[in-house]
Amino acid sequence: MRSIRPSFTARRGGSTRRGPVRAAAAVALVSALTLTATACETGDEAAGSEASASAVAGDDKIKIPDDIKERLKEHGIDIDKWRNGAWKNWNKDDWLREAEDFVNPIIEDLWDPDRMRDAEDPDKGVDENDISGDQGVTDPEPEPVDAQAVSTPYHESVPVAGKVFFDSPEGTMVCSATVVTDPAHPGKSNMVWTAGHCVHAGKKGGWYRNIAFVPSYNDSGLSAAELENATKEQVAPYGVWWGDWVQTSDQWIEQGGATGGDGASYDFAVIHVTPEEGGSGKSLEETVGSALPVDFNAPAVPKIDSLTATGYPAAPPFDGQSMHQCEDKPGRLSLNASDPTMYRIGCTMTGGSSGGGWVAEGSDGKPALVSNTSIGPITGGWLAGPRLGEVAEGVFNEVSEKYAAAQ
Repeated sequence: MRSIRPSFTARRGGSTRRGPVRAAAAVALVSALTLTATACETGDEAAGSEASASAVAGDDKIKIPDDIKERLKEHGIDIDKWRNGAWKNWNKDDWLREAEDFVNPIIEDLWDPDRMRDAEDPDKGVDENDISGDQGVTDPEPEPVDAQAVSTPYHESVPVAGKVFFDSPEGTMVCSATVVTDPAHPGKSNMVWTAGHCVHAGKKGGWYRNIAFVPSYNDSGLSAAELENATKEQVAPYGVWWGDWVQTSDQWIEQGGATGGDGASYDFAVIHVTPEEGGSGKSLEETVGSALPVDFNAPAVPKIDSLTATGYPAAPPFDGQSMHQCEDKPGRLSLNASDPTMYRIGCTMTGGSSGGGWVAEGSDGKPALVSNTSIGPITGGWLAGPRLGEVAEGVFNEVSEKYAAAQ
């Protein structure tokens, strides 16, 4: 999504710190594209998506499945050392990149209220010249639509929405995400939809770490000041859910980048989650009471009258602590003639809303997730998201089928 006026350029899903370049960016990057992940300024790291190690917490111990232990050993990773801070090692040779290499063992209580509250937006911006030669169908830039605060408690308004937290080499970060249905487990889904750049750094990096989902983050809409003394139950009323498997598109891994919208047409990911503390035996969908179907054959842009994007924008004038939405009739944005045309809407949400779900009337006439926030201009005003087709459906089905015999 739009950039957070970084004092340096960070990669998609990476972090950027706010700095004195804000004014210059506003002038020089009027139509610049940027990513919408969010990073804090602690210097912590991030972890990726496509495959994640499963781990179950219980009896004050973390139980790591044997296959995960073996995979860790293959990469010279000691699970005890990892949990005690070895995950912070972002040596290029040790940063796992391939889809089958991703691991994400639970580190209980890592995501405490302070760490979640301090996660910020790492968006990067790109000069409009990066897309000036693109071909394909692109409609006129939409008029900005002011993001509206979602009424509290969020669980009653948008129970499927929440935040994804993760660590990257540049810091502790946050994106937005949506609980989606799982055809293998009707009514009992443990699947979450977000952006690819919220789990994997793309062509020049690897998987982020410590990926976790918090549904209805800050459910009652406490202010930033109130959150400083909030309990974990207030911040995460439905618990912290760790990714035990994550997948994104091969295209994002191979093409994804921080400039020119590289890989944006394939910037999506699916996270399968498990509760940090073992839970009550209920699935994520049962816990929050809802899940959205994903439509991989959504109507063409001209046939969609209204589309609603949800997220937790973190760049000013927002602070990342409250949920917002934009509703608009979408247009088309083509970044590359060989890639699928993206949806684009007017919206003032900023970085941190990356990965948030876009909901429209699906092909069956019912509300469905049809896209997610991926990019937007540094100066704000619009967002763009990938149209979900065969590649997205393939990623989704692989995660669903992997756990078809579970639960």
